[in-house]
Amino acid sequence: MTRPTRTAVARVAFQGDFGAFSELAVTALWPGAEHVPMRGNTDVVRAVATGRVDAGVLAIENTLAGTVTDTDDALLRVEGTCIVSETIVPIHHCVLGVRGATLRGIRSVASHPVALDQCRSFFERHAKIEPRAAYDTAGAARDVAGAADPTRAALAGRHAAKRYGLAVLAKNVEDRGDNQTRFIGIARDSAMRVPNAMHKTSLAIIVDDEPGALLRLLQPIAAAGLSLTRLSARPTGEPWEYEFVLDVEHAGSDERLASIVEQATSGCRKCRVLGTFPSAKQRLAT
Repeated sequence: MTRPTRTAVARVAFQGDFGAFSELAVTALWPGAEHVPMRGNTDVVRAVATGRVDAGVLAIENTLAGTVTDTDDALLRVEGTCIVSETIVPIHHCVLGVRGATLRGIRSVASHPVALDQCRSFFERHAKIEPRAAYDTAGAARDVAGAADPTRAALAGRHAAKRYGLAVLAKNVEDRGDNQTRFIGIARDSAMRVPNAMHKTSLAIIVDDEPGALLRLLQPIAAAGLSLTRLSARPTGEPWEYEFVLDVEHAGSDERLASIVEQATSGCRKCRVLGTFPSAKQRLAT
């Protein structure tokens, strides 16, 4: 099977239900693809790794809520995939209720925890409304539509309201109007570099538990003048041991990358390249 491209028609899995923000990212990365909803991030990675789908899309970080740790954990636990692309989606949350419901009458709002975290100010202003965690924004909207309870609402996008026939009781309730989420595309085969474009290489690394270990990892990257655009740490399961996930930005034509990675990780206990892919920030700016 050939690797999907941005123009190829493929089966692409995403975390969430139909109407999720992840669906917008699927359309951006693989126009014309069949959308395959999955409940969890690990489900998406496993579906790609085993060939059940051609590609997958996952939220990796949000400008308000930060890193989506479930995605990092899924990528670290399940091997057999590569990050091949990314896209940035503006996120505007709405409070959605059944027809006839009013914001004054709402007692609970359900959504994905990362989405709830992006709307703290709304819940501070409406202290009588209880935020409730759900596995997905669109899944919460679907459940509200099915319950037909005017005291229940969901936090999701306008596209979810349209899909499930819900009314928009409050719009743009995110803490900042420039709220954005970065989504990654994954596949089984690595992406080809575009020489004249900026790229990112994502690395998963475990360093030795000794003074200066992390500094020795970062020094070759800094010395080469490369930008570290993301650094997160996830527990390995061993007591007090963490695996670092780094995104390093570089030119697609930079032939030094392999040498820099080798220098940076020469003293590390484990290093795995999660993928090299074109930077979405550059595409948005051009």
